[in-house]
Amino acid sequence: MSKKGIAVLGSTGSIGASTLDVLARHPDRFDVVGLSAHSRVDAMAEQCERFRPQWAVMTDDVAALALRDRLARSAPEVNVLFGHGALDEVAADARVDAVMAAIVGAAGLRSAIAAARAGKTILLANKEALVMAGEVFLAACREGGATILPIDSEHNAVFQCLPPFWRAQAAQPMAVERIVLTASGGPFREWSLDRMALATPEQACAHPNWSMGRKISVDSATMMNKGLELIEAHYLFGVTPANLDVVVHPESVIHSMVQYVDGSTLAQLGNPDMRTPISHALGYPDRLTSGVASLSLPAIGRLHFEAPDLLRFPCLGLALRALETGGAGPCVLNAANEVAVEAFLGGVIGFMQIAEINGRVLEHLGAEPAGTTLEAVEDLDRRAREMARLLVKAME
Repeated sequence: MSKKGIAVLGSTGSIGASTLDVLARHPDRFDVVGLSAHSRVDAMAEQCERFRPQWAVMTDDVAALALRDRLARSAPEVNVLFGHGALDEVAADARVDAVMAAIVGAAGLRSAIAAARAGKTILLANKEALVMAGEVFLAACREGGATILPIDSEHNAVFQCLPPFWRAQAAQPMAVERIVLTASGGPFREWSLDRMALATPEQACAHPNWSMGRKISVDSATMMNKGLELIEAHYLFGVTPANLDVVVHPESVIHSMVQYVDGSTLAQLGNPDMRTPISHALGYPDRLTSGVASLSLPAIGRLHFEAPDLLRFPCLGLALRALETGGAGPCVLNAANEVAVEAFLGGVIGFMQIAEINGRVLEHLGAEPAGTTLEAVEDLDRRAREMARLLVKAME
């Protein structure tokens, strides 16, 4: 069996680190040929020294120079590149069979589209590629002959529960009645609104079940992450908003469900560890060991479920509105949210002001048409960010 060449874009983040952990367990099946990060030189240097990729891309040029100096002594065979253009080149290179798209936020869009146009297998952890530019991204996949394998635990669970013929036609099977995404409820599931208004970044990032980066941890605390996942599911599985639902499941054992017209519900269960969906996608259609312990239902004892509270989590309601309305809504909501979360993590605005900024940007720009080209999408993204920054400044 020939080895698959893997490029891990966003390798120093939590998804990237988990991906490398799984890849290291299967050196006979995979070659790590490309890694990328923004500016974390020490973490990238350690990864390069261990995996010896052909390329290491740093999107920050100063960080790239520092990495090049360090690897000149410890791993001189690694070619250090810099800039977003280099990301696109690595994603499309002939030696890369599969791309782990794990760059957080809008920064990962162009490289994901480059991989799509080059016909790669895309292990999609960057949900923003679909939220911002769903039709543009899917068109690039069709034109290039690319394959998408979802990495988000919820979408990977749905993928595992769908019938094989869905994977051939990429449209909602008539037998599927509803797709149900589960949500942990985050750290503030039982907090009062008054208490949430005073929440600190440290409290918002203290997820009860998952170990994630700071941005996605805040999105989980606001439940914006679940809203973005609904939009992603709409594009991934061809499901209408009326056939999508969210249920709060605090234990994070059931990762999502598919309900069929005959009354059957299929669910994928597992311990909350991202190495499970990562190993599933890397090995698909085979199963690989991931390092994750098998689930013990007697040890868990009970599973709980409840409807999401849209009063406590208005960001979820905003995402539902953007999905149902369509147009520019998903793109501008994502852009506003990235700006608002950054401001919250920087101590500039309060936790509940994230939803306020998101709502005002969505109301102002969300009715515009969706971008039909990458450039049009990026223009929508830019204008939404500008408005969100003005709102943040007014709240300082």
